[in-house]
Amino acid sequence: MVFINFNGEILPSDTKLLSVHNRGFRYGDGLFESMRLMKGQLKFADLHADRLQRGMKALKIDGYSQMDPWFLKEKCEDIARRNRAKHGRLRLTVYRDAEGLYLPTQNKMGWCLEVTPTEEPRYFLNTKGLIMDMFTELQKPTNYLSNIKTCNSLVYVMAGIYKSQNKLDDVFLLNQNGFLCEAGSSNVFVWYQNHLYTPALSEGCVEGVMRQVIIKLARQLNIPITEAQINPEILYEADEVFLTNAARGIQSVMGFGVRRYFNEVSKVLIEELNKL
Repeated sequence: MVFINFNGEILPSDTKLLSVHNRGFRYGDGLFESMRLMKGQLKFADLHADRLQRGMKALKIDGYSQMDPWFLKEKCEDIARRNRAKHGRLRLTVYRDAEGLYLPTQNKMGWCLEVTPTEEPRYFLNTKGLIMDMFTELQKPTNYLSNIKTCNSLVYVMAGIYKSQNKLDDVFLLNQNGFLCEAGSSNVFVWYQNHLYTPALSEGCVEGVMRQVIIKLARQLNIPITEAQINPEILYEADEVFLTNAARGIQSVMGFGVRRYFNEVSKVLIEELNKL
């Protein structure tokens, strides 16, 4: 049996919990945190807690001070033990537990924690590079909510459908101004003329935890790196492109259109990532 933690109560994962009045269901009124468990321990708890607390503040959901690193580690490692998972992927969903229409009756926090066991004790660079294309049917807006992993994820849902229909491994997303934003569930890094670039937060990308880790690692390794506004045309000239997220670490891209990439920088970074 698989267990979840729903507002502090351990329950079977197939328990029917939500009513039609749940604001996460009705309005996508919430946010979530994707995390990685390795050898029974939550990785980068401080960064996840910081991002989650700032997101809850931005959405005006009460109780953000409870979501500190100690709370995340305790709850994540407890649910992993209950599911006999040494390694896995965790998802913490936080929603506004209130009634009302667009205007909520209160700003109380509700939450649910899930774990999906895996057999991966470390981060692995994909052996077969990703084949990607540009998703242009919808562009992501740029505002102060764009950097938060909110439960309103229709842009990513439609991008995922496009990816499946076109038999791709992933897709690039553009922001409302037509500049490179992110991938379907990851941040993007581009190696061009011996310099590493990633879209700035002002371009509307999610403020990924692994994005923060990789930027810091690159600077420690004296790899020149810039957060910038990136014209997607650079993808036709770049030497290397890779994606990052907390669950998978680094994933190298092999091809975009007729362009093919190397994966030398991503190999160096994932080796350093695993040393952490």
